[in-house]
Amino acid sequence: MARKFLYVVAFLIALVIAGALAYRIWGNDIIRWTFVPSRPFEEQAQVAERRYDRPDMWLSRPGIANDPSRWTPAGYAPRKDAGGAAVFFIHPTSYLSDDHWNAPLGDKEANDRAALFLRGQASAFNQVGEIWAPRYRQATFGSFLTDAADAQRALNLAYGDIQVAFAAFLRQIGPDRPIVLAGHSQGALHLTHLLKDKVAGTPLARRIVAAYVVGWPVSRTTDLAAMGFPECTQATQRGCILSWETFAEPADTALITDTYDRTRGFDGRPRRGTPFVCTNPLTGTANAAAPASANAGTLFPAADLATAQITAGRVPARCGDRGFLLIGDAPDVGPYVLPGNNYHVYDYSLFWANVRADVARRAAAR
Repeated sequence: MARKFLYVVAFLIALVIAGALAYRIWGNDIIRWTFVPSRPFEEQAQVAERRYDRPDMWLSRPGIANDPSRWTPAGYAPRKDAGGAAVFFIHPTSYLSDDHWNAPLGDKEANDRAALFLRGQASAFNQVGEIWAPRYRQATFGSFLTDAADAQRALNLAYGDIQVAFAAFLRQIGPDRPIVLAGHSQGALHLTHLLKDKVAGTPLARRIVAAYVVGWPVSRTTDLAAMGFPECTQATQRGCILSWETFAEPADTALITDTYDRTRGFDGRPRRGTPFVCTNPLTGTANAAAPASANAGTLFPAADLATAQITAGRVPARCGDRGFLLIGDAPDVGPYVLPGNNYHVYDYSLFWANVRADVARRAAAR
């Protein structure tokens, strides 16, 4: 188990901020100065086509001892048999260093953090089937804080690994099993491309239970159509996309929108100002609001960050302006809140039990 439960880097930022005033004024800039690599992007060979046939290329997959995605809080248990859906989960950024634009596959700290993400995020899916989560040469955290060309090169390299891993996943699960696609943050970004490039308009699309594109904006205007699936508007709907980005209030979304709004969508049009897909994870429907009483369980980590308890009825949610998910007053779920009341780290854990119930409903629907 890793020494620290480092989902993201908010606590590191606190170490370099002289006081609360400096944090409020320069917090986002300090993040950029600290984590964007200053060295050039390093060209690397594409991963070999059959590399992901090897079990050691996966953080989670059937047969792995101490699989982190099979963790559950008290009162819950993972699926015991090998049936059900196959879940392809792309973990978020766990490489924080500015030494390289892409994480080395064997970086221990990055892999330990990724395993902790799987405990707190992918575990929500372990009741419906087996989880497959690949190691990949993820782009470093700083890649998301700049529009430099090297950042896009780093993301392209990471996505190349994901494509090879997905092909291996499909070979190994067989031709008929239903599939759940899920990811968070960088993993969700790669998932948007995977849906567009490898799933939309293919026979594989009929097997998709749902795609959980969480912690990365999906523009309704410029991206959704190219991804091949509608947003989920009913709680039992199959073959649809769920997406949300969580903020307490007052919300300052600049850390996301400053970079995102300089990009173009899958249809070539600017994303600036376009509305996002917003699924309320408490209801499983679009553009909805729900009180805290609808929350079946939030994960609250223990002091040593090695485990967590689940508590119901603590966190509400509503879809707000542009499609950000708003949760009202800031809940005390841990110290890793990013500037602007950004609960990005907790996008899954705030609604863990509801996500678990959501995917079970969709998998059972016909």
